[in-house]
Amino acid sequence: MPLKILQTVFGYDQFRLQQEAIIQRLLAGQNAAVIMPTGGGKSICYQIPALMRKGTGIVVSPLISLMQDQVDALKQLDICAEYLNSNLDGGQQYRVIEALLSGSLDLLYVAPERLMMPDFLNLLTRVDLSLLAIDEAHCISQWGHDFRPEYRKLAEVRNQFPNVPCIAATATADDPTRREIVQQLHIEDEGLFVAGFDRPNIRYAVVQKNNAKQQLLRFIETQHSKDAGIVYCLSRRKVEDVAQWLVEQGHNALPYHAGLAAEVRLENQDRFLKEEGLIVVATIAFGMGIDKPNVRFVAHMDIPKSPESYYQETGRAGRDGLPANAWMTYGLADVVLMQKILSDSEADEEHKRVEWHKFNALVGYCESAQCRRQVLLSYFGDTMDEPCGNCDTCLTPVETFDGTVAAQKFLSCVHRTGQRFGAGHVVDVLLGKMTNKIESFGHQALSTFGIGEEHSVGQWRSIARQLVTANYLSVDIEGYGGLRLTPDCGAVLKGEKQVLFRKDPKPERRSRKKEKTSPAKNDLLDDQTQPLFDALRDLRLELAREQGIPPYIIFHDSTLIALAQNRPKTVDDLGYIPGVGAVKLERYGEAFLNVICTFENRN
Repeated sequence: MPLKILQTVFGYDQFRLQQEAIIQRLLAGQNAAVIMPTGGGKSICYQIPALMRKGTGIVVSPLISLMQDQVDALKQLDICAEYLNSNLDGGQQYRVIEALLSGSLDLLYVAPERLMMPDFLNLLTRVDLSLLAIDEAHCISQWGHDFRPEYRKLAEVRNQFPNVPCIAATATADDPTRREIVQQLHIEDEGLFVAGFDRPNIRYAVVQKNNAKQQLLRFIETQHSKDAGIVYCLSRRKVEDVAQWLVEQGHNALPYHAGLAAEVRLENQDRFLKEEGLIVVATIAFGMGIDKPNVRFVAHMDIPKSPESYYQETGRAGRDGLPANAWMTYGLADVVLMQKILSDSEADEEHKRVEWHKFNALVGYCESAQCRRQVLLSYFGDTMDEPCGNCDTCLTPVETFDGTVAAQKFLSCVHRTGQRFGAGHVVDVLLGKMTNKIESFGHQALSTFGIGEEHSVGQWRSIARQLVTANYLSVDIEGYGGLRLTPDCGAVLKGEKQVLFRKDPKPERRSRKKEKTSPAKNDLLDDQTQPLFDALRDLRLELAREQGIPPYIIFHDSTLIALAQNRPKTVDDLGYIPGVGAVKLERYGEAFLNVICTFENRN
């Protein structure tokens, strides 16, 4: 029965990962905690049981935009779903509550704050509940990267409705976070499903920061010139700057951050969902509510604060399973800035310790010469026996060199200059440059003056960055950013420990050549299928605009690609295309077949 619903309603032939086992557990009235990668199909795990069990499924979702997006998608399948939030006026809320009380709803989406209201909880006692689904469940854990106190109270709801099966779902939860989710929601150990964290369709790359805006532009123009993407920046000011600059370079880009007026944020997010090829430049305020499956790239202009944040943000690319890119620029200044942010945090010492551990793990990921995917997965307790072959370090292996002598020179120079100066001044001393600062402090008389001419400025800056990230040096984040020796550097200075450095690749030269589409699509669409795909996408956009919904709610890109490749000639043939369920077949089948038929006749 679950498989039949998957096929006829959702239009897919078979379950993925552990979906079927999770569904069967909920159908049996048992609980489940589900750790499944973004785009892995977590929502199917509670949507199908809600359709099969008596009553209404309550879905706890943290963002209004996400609720509306998912409800719109369900309504396209003729599933009775609604959301209840502050965007609805009194009359609309009344109608939703009436539908709930009448038993006509399959699914109702609510925020945790709404769920915890006494009046609403009392309302639920008058309703048959099929299940309770908690989305973004990592918000429950105090060790999670996005802890929300209101989520903590959901355990009270579990106690009030002990016989209603509960599913907690998230894509980002390390082992301590998983344990706390299970504990807080009273989910049995056998109800924990960890479906892996790998997103094989995403290509990971980290580049050393060197004129970051130009690096971003080169990345977009050579790989994603007409694609939708998200660019993350740490500050609101930088968001505005990068968004405006991309527009000046001829790209369709919009800013998004918490400092913008609410109506502007809503409009920009709505445009991103409903338009094709739009780039949003944003702080982390943007993203959790984004269910857009054809985001082809996520770029980070600054390093995030943890592997969880990085994994969640990059996971917004390629939710449709098609190839996508996760690209990041990274430098020593980023590390210093994030260290200051963590140091200034008002969290207690135990939480600060955990935050530092998480950040250092992400820095290690950036500096590693190993396969990116292996490093990232190992953080979450997942393993990959062989390198992935789809990240920058696999495609262009990183060279390493014995940097023990270079490390000793740099550390000695930091010591002799008084542990007061930043990397730039220390490098100038090593290279023997007679700057005004060196002359004023008399550093030309130091024994380390001019002893580093075998390396360039860029190479010494790379060495400085790697010494900081390896904890042989620290940065005075309370003062003026001076470098200081750490206890760990003693073994290096004494020659008791070898130091290996990675060779940063030479900066790329800007290419004037622009690709029309990303490599992702070039792998799937040739000269014969690309024009038909474009025609089908135009029809999808037209139909979506008529209904005021995002285009992907009608069909994902993966469905359009399958249509362009297979070119079905009848309604029956169309029904075998992944993502085309019975309702969509009836609603849109003839229109898409007409486009295919017209295209075939012209060619």
